[in-house]
Amino acid sequence: MFIKPDYNLKNIYEIDLDDLKNQGINALLFDLDSTIMGSKTGCYTKETLEWLEKVKKDFFVGVVSNNNNPDYIAKVSACSDFPVVFKAHKPDIKVAKKFMQEHKLSSETTCFVGDRPLTDVICGKKLGCKKTILVDSITADIEKPIVRFARKLERVFIKK
Repeated sequence: MFIKPDYNLKNIYEIDLDDLKNQGINALLFDLDSTIMGSKTGCYTKETLEWLEKVKKDFFVGVVSNNNNPDYIAKVSACSDFPVVFKAHKPDIKVAKKFMQEHKLSSETTCFVGDRPLTDVICGKKLGCKKTILVDSITADIEKPIVRFARKLERVFIKK
């Protein structure tokens, strides 16, 4: 199924980096909001930043976000040295594909990680990424009820 991820995990810290490396993956593309950064916060937690720095030792780390707020983009870009592309319009792949080309990434060695099946997982699949990983939203406990409902509805389809 096109929206079913290869892995469905609780959070990014559960990603088995050794397993990915053994499968020939050398690049991880992450969604931003609710995947590696609290939605609309504009900053990584210390724990996440340290984990991403560890990941960078063995993998290219990039961020693909649909966010289009210029102030937010500036704030996020100042937080770290990870390459970030905004206004990605996922699940459309045009922007993400250009980002991959600019950084000389091959879909055969790339894994896409995100918290939404209908945007992140589909984008990763359409890009031809070797693996896709779905994680739970890190801000689920403070999301509006309609957002939580939409997430639950999306996940019904990946369990079939």
